[in-house]
Amino acid sequence: MQYTNTPIVSLVGAGPGAIDLITIRGLRAIRKADAILYDALIDKSLLDEAPANIPKIYVGKRCGKHYAKQEEINSLLVDYALNYGHVVRLKGGDPFVFGRASEEIAHVESFGIPVTVIPGVSSAIAVPANQGIPLTQMGMASSFWVMTATKRDGSFSKDLILASKSSATMVILMGVRKFLAIANEISKYRGGLTPVALIQNGTLHHESCSVDTLANAESLFKSVDISQPGIIVVGHVASEHPSFFEDEIQRVLRSAM
Repeated sequence: MQYTNTPIVSLVGAGPGAIDLITIRGLRAIRKADAILYDALIDKSLLDEAPANIPKIYVGKRCGKHYAKQEEINSLLVDYALNYGHVVRLKGGDPFVFGRASEEIAHVESFGIPVTVIPGVSSAIAVPANQGIPLTQMGMASSFWVMTATKRDGSFSKDLILASKSSATMVILMGVRKFLAIANEISKYRGGLTPVALIQNGTLHHESCSVDTLANAESLFKSVDISQPGIIVVGHVASEHPSFFEDEIQRVLRSAM
């Protein structure tokens, strides 16, 4: 098939989840797309903003189940750009925050196809904010670390340990299923009363947030659905969640009975 438009790829950050948290520039790119390759963690109604007759290909990755390997996604980007023209690669959050954008750019540009990156609102910041949890707060935290808990081989990253030894807020992505192991590792360096928040389906209508302390990590883990994506926030700022002290009072009362 011969393309009718100039091949170009736009890597678009769809934001943290809710459709109205995409940038205006990102929305414009979707509306001008000739084909879309989209991930799992986006609001599917964003696809309705694209021209109705263009290809929309799901290449998502969830809970270790990959619809397409990264190498296949790279090839699809080139194929659709050459055959259709403007391809939008729609990614959750921001393309450069654990989005493997650099790999896609390198592959596409090796074929002489230009790539444009349209930043997105990162879930690492927006999801806690949506629950009233600041990542920095005077007197509580002057910095924050954003990280994944484990490396490809399943071992803990050095950043997790280094961050645990600091006083910074810790924002851990893609760690819900290993939450207990993560909490146990952090507990080696931080006290049991350190506040923790576990937020799932951030900014969507079925968003949930559970708050507790590191000492009660096991109880907190029982309240979450491990099949759903989530973000872990560890640090004193998690106590800013509206329900933290209400829940803490209940915990103290139960322990006194």
